[in-house]
Order: sequence, then C-alpha cells, then structure tokens
Amino acid sequence: IKEITNTAFRLSQRRIGALIAMERENKLTAYVESGIVLDSKVKSELLQSIFNPNSPLHDGGVIIRGETIAAAVCLFPLTENPHFSKVMGTRHRAALGLTEHMDAVVVLVSEETGEVAIAFQGRFINVDSEERLMEVLKSILIRNK
Repeated sequence: IKEITNTAFRLSQRRIGALIAMERENKLTAYVESGIVLDSKVKSELLQSIFNPNSPLHDGGVIIRGETIAAAVCLFPLTENPHFSKVMGTRHRAALGLTEHMDAVVVLVSEETGEVAIAFQGRFINVDSEERLMEVLKSILIRNK
C-alpha cells in the first residue's frame, strides 16, 4: 500500500497518468494475460518507470497480485454506465469498468488534472492526500482478523 501510494502521488505531481488495479478475491487472470507478465516485487520506482510516457509499458493498466506486480499494459473493460460523464477519459472508464465486473480496487492518476482517485465497486472515491489514500486502501484491502 505504501509503495502504491508513493507512486500515485509522485506521478500526480508530474501529471503522469496511471491505472493500478489490486486483485482481491476475484482473480484477474484474464486481464493479466492481456498484458505483459512481469512477476516483480511492488516497488514505487518500478511503477513510476512503467507509467513514464516514454516507456513502451505505459499504456493500459498494471495488476498487483499480493505483493507482486503481476503484469503491465493490461486491458480493462470500459464502463457501460450511461450516467458516467462523457468528459472523463478512457483511463477513468477502464477503472470503473473493471470494478463493475470484479471486486478489484483501482488507483487512478489523472493525466489531465493530476488528481488521484480510487475506483471501487463501480464508483470513484477522491483522495486528496497520501494519508487519505493509504487509509482508504487499508480499509478495503486489509481484513480484520
């Protein structure tokens, strides 16, 4: 969570878009297979490199499976919600689309505004600080024992 949070806000500062999906109960195997398998430890520096606009891996989404970057350049389904603002771009549509079909949580960085948001259960949760992003991700991803 810390590495993803750090990544999101470093990319936000530079207005670099990102789409980072975290697998939960529903396996994202079909989406992993749509991309390039990496099977690498989650590190902020690697994620920032992936989303660098000069990287051949920057288009599409990244899938995190546990503590591993499973794949990059993954294709996600676009939302079909007719109430979704037509102003939002493909990255936003893909973040919502995946969470409408699967129980994944997606961290999204807007290339245009630099805003960071979470897509979860077919809706957006805006976050305005690293602390808030960490708090929301922990509440979704960490189960109480």
